[in-house]
Amino acid sequence: MNFAFSDDSRLLRDQARRFLAERCPASLVRAALDAAPPQAAALWREMAGLGWLGVGLPEAHGGAGLGAEALCVLAEELGRALAPVPFLSGRCLAAEAIAQCGSPAQQAAWLPRLAAGEATAAFALAEGAGDPSPGAIRARLRNGRIDGTKLPVADGMNADIAVIAAQDADGPVLALVDLAGPGVERQPMAMIDPSLPHANVTCRAAPAERLPGAAGWNAIAALLDRAAVPAAFAALGGASAALEMAVAYAKERHAFGRAIGSFQAIKHKLADVYVAVELARSNAWYACWALERDAGALPLAAATAKVSADAAFFQAAKENIQTHGGIGFTWDADPHLFYRRAMLLAHALGGPRFWKERMMAALETANAA
Repeated sequence: MNFAFSDDSRLLRDQARRFLAERCPASLVRAALDAAPPQAAALWREMAGLGWLGVGLPEAHGGAGLGAEALCVLAEELGRALAPVPFLSGRCLAAEAIAQCGSPAQQAAWLPRLAAGEATAAFALAEGAGDPSPGAIRARLRNGRIDGTKLPVADGMNADIAVIAAQDADGPVLALVDLAGPGVERQPMAMIDPSLPHANVTCRAAPAERLPGAAGWNAIAALLDRAAVPAAFAALGGASAALEMAVAYAKERHAFGRAIGSFQAIKHKLADVYVAVELARSNAWYACWALERDAGALPLAAATAKVSADAAFFQAAKENIQTHGGIGFTWDADPHLFYRRAMLLAHALGGPRFWKERMMAALETANAA
């Protein structure tokens, strides 16, 4: 096993970091808290022009090829910059569902448009509070039409289409719905991180096309496993940036004639964060390997990466605020941006309990083999 990313992936990481440092400053993230700024839409178009939206998608359908490694590298850098773009919901969930489970006609119709940034997609699974499960899906698909309410739906207000989980006569399925079509009503939802807007999406006999490869809960759970890996990298990127911000402030802020980073209460706290981040990095890299190879270890690796990365991001974001002291809690300081994103990502694909239970179930399966 190679424990380092390829030269091409490291080059992509460096290019992405430079690009996002210039195009996605903290001011853009702040502007997105109140409304979707034009710069965020422009950033998405530029990402499409760079081929980022097609990474990991088939070249035959407009994708950039490459693979899971490149997708994870981009997710980490976007997470590091707290980019207010629908990368996780649009590329890692909805587009992945079409690529993995869609018919050839559905793939040909939508993947080129999604890769080019000409259309955006959302993934609608949740129907209120609670973790994903077959019984939590109450929306119904009958005779090519969906009835039900999905909330929260990431990027549901702006997306052109949605991949919606519903029940049909055989159990849970996924279906494509035109969000601008008849029978669809959307309302914005207030979230802890408004820079990634969410919506309440209600379907009343909305026309839908079933994804033929997504029959049964296992198919939906497999998509969640695949999305959990880039989601873990997004959390890892945010955790790394929050730790670096805290360390930089601890070096420049002085109290009692010395940098506050020289006090044990600060240095030990940041050392603990560093250990958590590096542990999450190891787990994320292994999950990336499993995703790239489509290995049987993916369910366990993905759940482990998601649990450890979310925990590291929360710890880093919390201690970043504490290191900044009183100013860290204010609107004018940037640490709260990381805290908001950490809380949102921790529940993006199901809460911590859901992923811990998946991790334990995968461990039991592996031990029984």
